[in-house]
Amino acid sequence: MTTNYREIAANGLWDQNVVFAQVLGLCPTMAVTTSGTNGLGMGLATMAVLIASNIIISSVRMFVTAQVRIPVYIVLIATLVTIVDLVMNAFMHDLYKVLGMFIALIVVNCAVLGRAEAFAARNTVVASAADGLFMGLGFTLALVVIGLIRELIGTGTLFSQASLLLGPAFSFLEITILPGYGGTLLMILPPGGFAVLGLLLAGRQYMERRRAQQAEAANTSALAAA
Repeated sequence: MTTNYREIAANGLWDQNVVFAQVLGLCPTMAVTTSGTNGLGMGLATMAVLIASNIIISSVRMFVTAQVRIPVYIVLIATLVTIVDLVMNAFMHDLYKVLGMFIALIVVNCAVLGRAEAFAARNTVVASAADGLFMGLGFTLALVVIGLIRELIGTGTLFSQASLLLGPAFSFLEITILPGYGGTLLMILPPGGFAVLGLLLAGRQYMERRRAQQAEAANTSALAAA
């Protein structure tokens, strides 16, 4: 069977986006998106686990029986999360302290186990790696967008402390949009996260409805012309 990589990319980035379409992983989404930097760091960590777990599970899927597949998947994912946790603690300690326990909680992120069960366990290694990559990119994009909106309204900056948390190479991301801005505390608190997520979900629903209406109108016009 031919793998449609364009469909895999579209699913990960938009059609089955972990946050905006499946509404999964809301615990880290609400907790760490107080800034774009935190969202980027959490998204990249989750993406690394998604890619690695999909590759490994696709590789061993023929050797794991259906009765024990879920425990095996969880052990593999937990091992990968532990490795990511240790690597971040060693090389990105400041970011590690900010994200805290939410790195370890990647183990129970439904998106990771869900992709292992729904895709990696049924497809080739290359296709599974692509699925992990685009699902991870979609998740990272969602966290960054939410984080940037909350950070901009909350403090007037974008990617604050990127050089400190991610490394000096990311200093170019740091931008002050509103110098002297007093800030809006509500956007940094949990209610601000839910408000931003709700507005983005509503915007996505509106776009999907418009796209469906346009497709229906195009079909109607084609039938009328025929």
